[in-house]
Amino acid sequence: MGLSRTQRPGNGVSTRWVSFFCIASFLLGVLVVNRFWTDSDLVKIDEASSVQKHQRKEVHPLVNCDKDTSVQEGNILWRVSETHDVIMTLDKTISSLEVQLAAARAGKTDSGEGSPMVTKSGIENLKERPKLFFVMGIITAFSSRRRRDSVRETWMPQGEGLKRLEKEKGIVMRFVIGHSATPGGVLDRAIDAEEEQHKDFLRLNHIEGYHELSSKTQIYFSTVVAKWDADFYIKVDDDVHVNLGMVGSTLARHRSKPRVYMGCMKSGPVLAQKGVKYHEPEFWKFGEEGNKYFRHATGQLYAVSRDLAKYISVNRHVLHRYANEDVSLGSWFIGLDVEHIDERSLCCGTLLDCEWNAQAGNPCGASFDWSCSGICKSVERMKEVHQRCGEGDEAIWHTSF
Repeated sequence: MGLSRTQRPGNGVSTRWVSFFCIASFLLGVLVVNRFWTDSDLVKIDEASSVQKHQRKEVHPLVNCDKDTSVQEGNILWRVSETHDVIMTLDKTISSLEVQLAAARAGKTDSGEGSPMVTKSGIENLKERPKLFFVMGIITAFSSRRRRDSVRETWMPQGEGLKRLEKEKGIVMRFVIGHSATPGGVLDRAIDAEEEQHKDFLRLNHIEGYHELSSKTQIYFSTVVAKWDADFYIKVDDDVHVNLGMVGSTLARHRSKPRVYMGCMKSGPVLAQKGVKYHEPEFWKFGEEGNKYFRHATGQLYAVSRDLAKYISVNRHVLHRYANEDVSLGSWFIGLDVEHIDERSLCCGTLLDCEWNAQAGNPCGASFDWSCSGICKSVERMKEVHQRCGEGDEAIWHTSF
């Protein structure tokens, strides 16, 4: 008998070859699929890149950086310059309109309380006004005839001297007073007669009264800023001694500044107790009892620049008035870009303080007694103070501003 052999089917394929073909087919399939996936991803990436490039072109079109950048910078600078010019023009226009508004309000001839007595229209008055250095208003009352005479006999020029002061130095000085509760009565006629003699009054459309000083201050500034175009407007009491040359020299140092509030700055206590002098009825607005006022110029003498006087004039109907006029004035400037100048030469004491300064060749601008809120017994002592503390009657004419 012979050896047995492995049987193969007729025309069949060996199992080994079947296994080989299966493995080869699997590998070929993997290669084909991987290649298909790679080509598809590349196509998608290319499409996405094309879309992004197209979007970038639409949003940020290609420019010639070197050339267009310089052109854009030039356009920007030109537009900035043009905008600046427009702003400056608008600022000047607004300022001019504010002046005209103040003048128009002051030019009202109605007899309502608070309307300044001006006979010409505001616009005509505005065109005719000469340029001045400062206007000094000496606040006075019906009962103060002897005080006014003591001022006229000492530091205030009279008659032709008053006209010369305005013409040569650009300084206007007037006693400031309103009218009585009964216009045309004996008090008003007495002032009319005094004005006829001295020609040195500014009459306000205001009812006189000690408790109306804040209102009188508002009307004063509204009237003078409409009547005279000056760099500064001064308020001074009629029991204070003033050296005009020193006041002018002091103001001249700040002439180029836009918003100046000058005086002897103080911060006194808020007096809540009734019956005391300088009682503050609205004390509760200033915080707890014992608090002090904000810084403000003492009421004997202070000065404001033109812009601040215009501000008071334009807004006087909405500016709150406290019992004390110096506090009221200081409150009107809170929140504004104002330079407060504490000038101690405007509040020298009498007699030693102001006399020592005069002997040293540096006279005070203004002198009074703090204890009396003015010169004590000013009618009797004004001449003495003038002799000891005065700068000399000719000083104002030799002082250059």
